[in-house]
This record gives sequence, C-alpha cells and structure tokens, in this order.
Amino acid sequence: MSPEDLAQVLSVLPKFDDPNLLVGAQTADDAAVYKLSEQLAIVQTVDFFTPVVDDPYLFGSIAAANALSDLYAMGAQPLMALNIVGFPRKSEKLPLSVLKEILRGGSDKATEAGIPIVGGHSIDDPEPKYGLCATGTVQPGSHWTNQGAIPGDRLILTKPIGVGVITTAIRAGVCDLVVEQAAVDSMKALNRQAAEAGRKVGVRAATDITGFGLLGHLKEMLKPGLRASICFSKVPVFDGVMALMKEGYIPGGTRRNHAAVASHLRLDPDVSALEAILLCDAQTSGGLLFAVGPDKAHSLIEALTQQGQTAADIGMFESGESTLIQVSS
Repeated sequence: MSPEDLAQVLSVLPKFDDPNLLVGAQTADDAAVYKLSEQLAIVQTVDFFTPVVDDPYLFGSIAAANALSDLYAMGAQPLMALNIVGFPRKSEKLPLSVLKEILRGGSDKATEAGIPIVGGHSIDDPEPKYGLCATGTVQPGSHWTNQGAIPGDRLILTKPIGVGVITTAIRAGVCDLVVEQAAVDSMKALNRQAAEAGRKVGVRAATDITGFGLLGHLKEMLKPGLRASICFSKVPVFDGVMALMKEGYIPGGTRRNHAAVASHLRLDPDVSALEAILLCDAQTSGGLLFAVGPDKAHSLIEALTQQGQTAADIGMFESGESTLIQVSS
C-alpha cells in the first residue's frame, strides 16, 4: 500500500499505553519491541509479498531475507520464525513442487541466519505469496529505532538501490542477465553482517530500505527539527538501472513513493526527475541505512568493508525544517 493510504488506515486504530512497549506503530519503525525484563525484550515483525523472480527457491530465499532484515534493522538477534503462505490449491501451472521449493528457499535462508522456522499458516490464494513472521531478542535500551539520529550524524547505506526497476524489467523479460544476477545476489543476502558492524561501532539509528524506497524510509527517520541532505552521486546504484528507467521500466510502487515524498524534497537544479524517482524506488530486501556520529563514520565504513559489505556515505542529518530532504548531484 502507498504511504498515504497506509497512514489513513492506521490513523483510526487505538494507541496503546503500555510502558513495556518500547517501540510500537507510532513511528513507522521496522519492528515492534516489547520489554519482558530489564535484560530481555522481544522484537517482532511480519513481511510477505508476491514473487519478484521466477525461480521459486530464490523467491523463498529473498522473501525470508527481506523479513529478517527488519530484525537486523532494530539491532536484534533473530530467534525463530513462522511461515506465511498463499498458494493456489489446484493449479496445473503451479504444482505443489513449486511451493516445496519456495519453502525450501525460506528454510535454507533461516538456517543461514541461525534460526528455525517452527510452523506457519497457509491459505488458498490464486497468486503465490510468501514471507515470515519473525521474532528476535535484544537487551532493552540497546535496540535501534529509526528516530535516534541527531544533527551532524552521517548517513551510511549498505546495499545499492534499483532492484524495483530491475525486477520490473525481469518480469517484462528484458533484463540483462548480469544485471539480474547482481540484483538477486543482493536481495537474497542477509543484513546480518551489516548489523554486526553497526553494533560493533555503535550507531545511533537504523532502518532498512524496502517498499517505501530510500527517500521514503529516510523521511521516517526525520523528527521535528531534523532534516537531511544527500548526494545522488554518492548513492550506490545497480548497473543498468538508469537505462531501464529511460525505457519506462519504473514500478507503480516507485511512482507512488515519489508522489508521497515530493512535497518534502528540495532538488538541486542538476538532479534530474528520473534520479529523484530512482531515490524512491521500491526495494525488496534492501540494505540498512545507519545514522552514525561523524566521529564514528569512518570506523563504521571500515567495519562494513571488512565484512564485505557496501559502505556508502550518502549524506548527513542537519538542524532545520523537519521532514525536509535536500538532494544534490
């Protein structure tokens, strides 16, 4: 759903007043955090979607990595997960062997993360859907949120953007195989090592870049009195993405994301309309976006690089008009 539609629906739901609920729905964070004791909190999230690639095993792997990313974005350690499945009961085009491969992909990815998938729920659905309800743990107070940044903090991104454009081209049968493979490898990669680097250095805030795009999730990090500036040329982008956009392969979700943040953007004259839209590209299993003190930014980049992760310093937080994002070339 678009950010505006989702906000409208959620606005009618009751607000919870529970001192043990450390992170709820109010800040549009990546997962909920509930304190069980002074030493232990559980972190819970749910995420599922329709196939982004044709290979069922890869789809399962990507969907599981995407769901677990929400836990890593909170600084949590994954504990276990439940499957969420939508699949047609009787279909000549989609035999049960396809579902087996989807679940095998999810199971193998959970094993890579060091957790079991302990059950789940399925429904008869004409369009396949798969994901996880994932649970993790964290020490209360050591968890990350998307609201902890302060002026001067640097913005560090850990994966390239553009997979929404690429998967649109894949579905249209026009994507270069090298470009496709780069996007698939990124989507199925866990954000575990990036989170470990963030914990080692000590970041101030974090989120993962998924359906609302880089600018949509960055906007959620902006609290009153805080704005952000980013440099487009510093943002890592998959090869071939701009060429695909010029040919019209732009997801509807990406255009909706751009419409949702357009009033909050200030673009330098040499930032093109396509570049602004790309910054809103709806990602699947994207990277982590860290807010880190300027004195620790170099250490974070070094720690990420040592883990074999992308480490791009794309901008900073500043004092000023809240929810404003300045984009330079």
